[in-house]
Amino acid sequence: MIVGTAKIYMSANWVHSLKEKRMIVKSIVEKVRNKFNVSIAEVDYQDYHQSIVLGITCVSNDTKHAQSMIQNVINYIEDNCEATIDDVDIEML
Repeated sequence: MIVGTAKIYMSANWVHSLKEKRMIVKSIVEKVRNKFNVSIAEVDYQDYHQSIVLGITCVSNDTKHAQSMIQNVINYIEDNCEATIDDVDIEML
């Protein structure tokens, strides 16, 4: 069993409140859950309104498949979100 994880660090400099940030995060999470078979949640910096950190996890029996799934989610978020991706930490366990 291979567990693929990613931590995506994003910034949304135009956001001025936690309410705005929650709307963005909720939208991203719902879209990813509907399109991909992965777990996703906001995992850090919940109290900072311009920083978003999302955690993604997938389980597979093949490392290449897990890497592909994680990369597809990252590409989808990058293409469908106004926030910019600053950094991504990917790990295969």
